[in-house]
Amino acid sequence: MNETGLEQELAQLQNVYTLLTEFLVNYSFQLVGALLIFLLGLWLAGKVARMVEHQFEKHHIDPTLSHFSTNVIRLLIVVMVAIVALGKLGISVTPMIAAIGAVSLGAGLAVQGMLSNYAAGLTIIVTRPFTVGNTITVRGVTGVVKDVRLGLTLLSNEEGEQISIPNKHIVGEILYNSFGNRLVESHFNLAFDANPEHAIEVITAVLKQQPAVAQDQAMQVGINGFSSAGIELGLRFWIPSASYYQDKYKINLAVWQALLSAGVSIPAPARNIHIVEDTRRQ
Repeated sequence: MNETGLEQELAQLQNVYTLLTEFLVNYSFQLVGALLIFLLGLWLAGKVARMVEHQFEKHHIDPTLSHFSTNVIRLLIVVMVAIVALGKLGISVTPMIAAIGAVSLGAGLAVQGMLSNYAAGLTIIVTRPFTVGNTITVRGVTGVVKDVRLGLTLLSNEEGEQISIPNKHIVGEILYNSFGNRLVESHFNLAFDANPEHAIEVITAVLKQQPAVAQDQAMQVGINGFSSAGIELGLRFWIPSASYYQDKYKINLAVWQALLSAGVSIPAPARNIHIVEDTRRQ
């Protein structure tokens, strides 16, 4: 490298140093002030959010609504503080807001599905058709609500699987909310010569003795119909969603054992086959 090239690079570095020095001299106080304002705003946002969350907990407000409200309040405070900090630096936010609006319009057209999920999530949070811990069934999917977010709702089943449902598939659909329990419906046949009243008494006694069966929700045992196999009995009772299949199988076994002990006959399906001999070839 010749001396001329070295001198040019040194001159460029000197110019950069001069610009940085002038910038720091002219705007150092504005930068420090803007940084202090922004840090103070972050602290204030966290402080206010915690205060609001504490008030929600104090008045036993739904956790889903509490988390959403505190997050919105925190975000609004941060945005307002950021605007004040930019103004401290002499930056006008009006052109930025116009640019953000234009970009948001284009992005909104590209992510309509995502925005519809967010809108549906906001509807769920405001109207609260269910809360965390409820058992819901939507579009044939059943689970216990673990979390409600703006974009999706998280469920879990007895096997511990996590089920994510986009919120747009919940709002506007037929929704079943059985709160903490699920309904068990069973049917089986008695012989026509059996005493259905005795069988109903035996089954009712078994259900009342089972700790998993919800006693505050009406259990129903009765004749559901008649068929060629016998008298069809129907059972309807509620058990916790968290152990639905485990409790259901245990109770079904207890009912079967009680019916056998009581001498109640449960017929097996039978079919009579008649063989007709063809005598036309004789």
